[in-house]
Amino acid sequence: MSFDWLWWLQLGFILYFLSLNGMYLLLNVLSMVSLMGYIRQRAETGEIAPYLGVEPPVSVLMPAFNEEATIRTSVRSMLQLQYPEFEVVVINDGSKDNTLAVLIDEFELVPHPEPLRQAVTHQPVQAIYRSRRYANLRVIDKANGGKADALNAGINAARHGLFCGVDADSILQRDSLLRVVQPFLEDERTVAAGGTVRIANGSEVRGGFLIRAGLPSNWLARFQIVEYLRAFLFGRLGWSPMNAVLIISGAFGLFDKERVMDVGGYRTDTVGEDMELVVRLHRYHREKRIPYRIRYLPDPICWTECPEDLGTLGRQRSRWQRGLAESLSRHARLAFSLRGGAPGWLAWPFMALFEWLGPLIELVGYGFMIGGFVLGVVSYAALTAFLLVAIGMGILLSVNGLLLETMSFRVYERRRDMLRLFLMAVLENFGYRQLNTLWRCRGLWQWFSRRKHQWGAMRRSGTWGQ
Repeated sequence: MSFDWLWWLQLGFILYFLSLNGMYLLLNVLSMVSLMGYIRQRAETGEIAPYLGVEPPVSVLMPAFNEEATIRTSVRSMLQLQYPEFEVVVINDGSKDNTLAVLIDEFELVPHPEPLRQAVTHQPVQAIYRSRRYANLRVIDKANGGKADALNAGINAARHGLFCGVDADSILQRDSLLRVVQPFLEDERTVAAGGTVRIANGSEVRGGFLIRAGLPSNWLARFQIVEYLRAFLFGRLGWSPMNAVLIISGAFGLFDKERVMDVGGYRTDTVGEDMELVVRLHRYHREKRIPYRIRYLPDPICWTECPEDLGTLGRQRSRWQRGLAESLSRHARLAFSLRGGAPGWLAWPFMALFEWLGPLIELVGYGFMIGGFVLGVVSYAALTAFLLVAIGMGILLSVNGLLLETMSFRVYERRRDMLRLFLMAVLENFGYRQLNTLWRCRGLWQWFSRRKHQWGAMRRSGTWGQ
């Protein structure tokens, strides 16, 4: 009897990992089809981002907390974007370092009192500055309330109907706004659109622009390049044609301001405010039967600095996992609603089974199969089958992500860099992904125990932006 129980448990773990990686491979196929269509469309319009002269004005909102290392370069990058009409609003969220002083000195800020409407709530604003050098730059200095609270202050200050949320450790490719606004021009139902986030570590940045994409010397950063390619190019790209994108990265997303205010702005009681807002937009429009579209585009690019030490990276991944759990649990009704559609009936169950609960199942699976083999209760054949579907198919997924990159945008032009990334795609499956599983399980525990959330410290080198 015990033998049968152990046999079924082994089979269950093997089937789970087979289902997990099989579903990702299916997303990979959908992404490839979508990407080829997108590339054909781009070939027809040309490599240069289309400029039609009817693009709506955009407010770029940049929350900042202790970002003195990169804030100069990030703001300069935003100010030099190729777009007909836009403003940059930096929200200093009670930084304890010299972020505000750097901004005042670099951009010649002077006090500029102005009333802010209270469409969404946030912590008190202490001062508002404008730049004497750049007419479209303002800085809001407010009491600390977290990233979501800072974005809400930015929404209240925004003068335009579309706002683009970006991170203060990021730089946008010069044509990114022109590209990410296209869904709003093509379909009036569009309420949100997101672009691709790539790793800036190891790249050459000059004057606020990325001159050449390169690889960092740090191995953790290289692993993350592969991760980001996999997550964006065949994760979100696969869901986009079904109008089922549940995540738009907080580092780069364009939103209809009125629609966001209709749902109450960003929630300040979650660490995953970016995903929670997108899932709430899905639920709001479906429950009220309002036609809408939420899109992901592969070529508007945001470059960001990633962690290069285990402590910072672990805290980041735990925070992401906690945010995902908060977002999915709060909007579970989307999955059981008769109006759930693809977001509720396909994307939510997928994310719940493979992303929300996945780390726990994976951790127990690895522990049971390897521990059972050592104790002699798991056969060599069962362990081999498990490792083939858990690690072998994981390698296949990572390599496929790089193949999509190779056959599409080829951001990394040097052959040596691509060969190194293919090596990373193999090596990440032997330790790094399992370590990520542990960090994500910690995030689940933090969510379950309802620990107090906060911005979280992010160690910046700032060397890529100097």
